[in-house]
Amino acid sequence: MSSERNRRWILRGRPEGDITAGDMELTELAVARPGEGQLLVRNAFLSMDPTHRIWMSDIDAYMPPIEVGDPMRGRTWGTVVESRHPEFQAGDVVTGGLIWEEYSVLDRAERIPMELGLPLEAFTGVLGPTGMTAYWGLLDVGEPRPGETMVVSAAAGATGSVAGQIGKISGCRVVGVAGGPEKCRFVTEELGFDACVDHRAGNLDEQFREACPDGIDVDFENVGGDVMDAVMGQVNHHARVVLCGLISTYNAKGDWWSPRLFRNILFRRVRVQGIIITDYFHRFGEALPILAQWVHDGRIRYQVDVVDGIENVPQALVRLFDGRNIGKQLVRVSAH
Repeated sequence: MSSERNRRWILRGRPEGDITAGDMELTELAVARPGEGQLLVRNAFLSMDPTHRIWMSDIDAYMPPIEVGDPMRGRTWGTVVESRHPEFQAGDVVTGGLIWEEYSVLDRAERIPMELGLPLEAFTGVLGPTGMTAYWGLLDVGEPRPGETMVVSAAAGATGSVAGQIGKISGCRVVGVAGGPEKCRFVTEELGFDACVDHRAGNLDEQFREACPDGIDVDFENVGGDVMDAVMGQVNHHARVVLCGLISTYNAKGDWWSPRLFRNILFRRVRVQGIIITDYFHRFGEALPILAQWVHDGRIRYQVDVVDGIENVPQALVRLFDGRNIGKQLVRVSAH
């Protein structure tokens, strides 16, 4: 192991607008050896998430920004290759690394319950942080009720795809929002949503009026911008907005936080609450068997979008912002 090298991404500069390859640098260093109480993990997958764009910016957010020159922060999944930790042994499949790199030395990790009979890819998305965000955001914050109309933006993405399917399980009429005919077909035909608004087709207000003739009771918001403005024009009295993301404006400059129709929160007595999954880490164990059973039963379908090679991290990350990915975006850096 001492002769092997570890490749790691670091932040080289804060993006101005869209992310570029020059904002990050792939560095090489020796594979570190675990000390007493530590384990060495060969990472299989690196998680690509919209929140990385926030962490790359010097703004006051829910976590401190990544400092220029520091490693890129991001969840990883992999296999223990050497353990000096009493609770782990070589061959265990774990998550817990927080750096985009090929090998991670960890003080602690979470063992992946492969005995549930699902592939590791499932634990990166539908049974991982994005699936948990959908589960807790919708059921704990959105409080869907049978017969209500629910809208999910970024419906073909890792979080939105699961949130919409949980909405169907909860008895809602679910309308997705996605970009382009291919994604809209995926949302309705593969995921079982009742309708899908194509945000690239224009006339958002008209599309929402047609797709949501009874108004909108729950909005699982991942996009913000024009999409959220159109949703706010159709919300019913006492609607609930689960504010999960604002990806449409993460690359924008200036004050991009407020929707244009913010006034309807007052006029229609709408409840808006943000969801950050770190608040629910301690409750993952409650949701995991439920989500796993829904996957086994075919009530929730999932998809992963895998880019091979750690050197291709910038291209994979950009896929989230130009709308090319469907499902959970991953970079595969080794077999597992």
